[in-house]
Amino acid sequence: MTLAFLALGFALFLAAAYRLYGGWIARQFELDDARVTPAHERSDGTDFVPTKRSYLFAQHFSAIAAAGPIAGPILACQLFGWGPCLAWIAFGVVLIGSVHDFAALMASVRHGGSSIAEITRGALGTGAGRAIMAFIWIALIYVIVAFADITAGTFVAGSEELSGSGGFHPGGAVAAASVLYLGLSLLLGLVQRYLKPPLWLATAIFVPATFAVCFLGTRLSTSFIASQAFWAIAILCYCAVASVLPVWSLLQPRGYLGGFVLYTALAIGAFGILFGGYGIRQPFFRGWNAGGATGALFPFLFVTIACGACSGFHGLVCSGTTSKQIDREGDCRPIGYGAMLCEGLVALVALATIMILAPEETEGLAPGTIYGNGLGGFLAKLLGPRHLPFAITFGAMAFSTFVFDTIDVSTRLGRYLLQELFGWKGVTGAGAATLLTVAPALYFVLDSGSGSWQKFWTLFGASNQLLAALTLLVLTLWLKRSGRPALFTLLPTLFVSVITIWALAMIGWRSLGAANGLDVAFWNGASALTLLALAGYLFFAATRRSFKRSEIPEGL
Repeated sequence: MTLAFLALGFALFLAAAYRLYGGWIARQFELDDARVTPAHERSDGTDFVPTKRSYLFAQHFSAIAAAGPIAGPILACQLFGWGPCLAWIAFGVVLIGSVHDFAALMASVRHGGSSIAEITRGALGTGAGRAIMAFIWIALIYVIVAFADITAGTFVAGSEELSGSGGFHPGGAVAAASVLYLGLSLLLGLVQRYLKPPLWLATAIFVPATFAVCFLGTRLSTSFIASQAFWAIAILCYCAVASVLPVWSLLQPRGYLGGFVLYTALAIGAFGILFGGYGIRQPFFRGWNAGGATGALFPFLFVTIACGACSGFHGLVCSGTTSKQIDREGDCRPIGYGAMLCEGLVALVALATIMILAPEETEGLAPGTIYGNGLGGFLAKLLGPRHLPFAITFGAMAFSTFVFDTIDVSTRLGRYLLQELFGWKGVTGAGAATLLTVAPALYFVLDSGSGSWQKFWTLFGASNQLLAALTLLVLTLWLKRSGRPALFTLLPTLFVSVITIWALAMIGWRSLGAANGLDVAFWNGASALTLLALAGYLFFAATRRSFKRSEIPEGL
């Protein structure tokens, strides 16, 4: 079977799933464009902002499609082979991930733009609401830690293929392009806010400028050379500032431009896969256990691939920012269900970048390097080999762009949670909540040293997917009490719960056994057990509440 034939079959499978299964789920919710959405009802110009579907889709897509669906499939392929990875991505994204995102978005829209934590509190009581807030906050810390460190690494090392090129630093090129991209996003936000040009005109100017700054990054590469610790601190400082800015100033324009980077990366990936003449050089199946503490296919295949198939973080984005910008209910299906299917394509392209390499060619290479080299190689097939530095810089910048779109949203969501939990209001409350969210991530990144994302990845994946299971649990109760079919959320709840609880229990036990004082292993183990305890309480609360007659606020 050729790579091109395999990819075409995968894409057709996702298209059929959107039309058939996604359409069926949409009918269960009875989408109604006549309903007033929270973006209109509570419009405040900061968080609640009615947004056009195309603009919001790009923002939402770039927020959810971060390093997870890229690094996860590449890591899993190195451990287990491409066959199990592709199978889980295909069925996981259709039956679990997209269902989770769509249902979470609908629940939030029908509850006035409430967060998953607020919906849980209404469904299961105040104690459960606080428990899931604590769970989400811990999970967000691991999102920020893993993604900030992996991005800082690309700013330092860049592509090994280009290291040694005279007068050119591959890591510095990626850093320069990424910094310029953020500045361009701020400029777009100001232009849209105060000059109000037509969207097509802003797109025609700023999207080409996004690719121009990537080229400019190759010319400024030696001006952006710094240590990984410096970049980690700079990225976290960026997160802190970005989380308190109005959504129109950075989140929306950066997400919009990031969406085009994603679209371009997908188009380049499709071109390379279909017309690059690449064969499959990775093994289909490597075995049931790759060795090490997290090498068993069950349960670690699923949590290693993480966001490529299912992500609890997406529910936070759906209910934390996206639901507050939905213009019409009809937009929920393409944004909720459709964007997650597109993330499956992102995972496919990432998987393809390692499938075309022999196993010995991937030894010692980080996922970001494999992806950047692979995407750059696809683009160089189109532009010609003399443009390889630009092509690989674009591939690596695309990787970091996806990460930026996630970590600043994670920080914003962490701020929301702490402000809600402690009742902190105003600028002072927002600043304090932001610092409390960024500080633990900064400690972990600096204390663990470069490459620390590898120490946190499986815990990030397991906590992230257990959060998805908890979200699906609450959504199942909501649907059940509202008299709607709930089996399409109940079955994913059961499967993901078993897999993630299994994984977290193994991580907690083995991490604490390997701990030497208050080191990374100890904190990983303590976090895993804390997350399990919080999840156990939430499952107990849900079971108890399911036997009571009291109604969950429905909004359906």
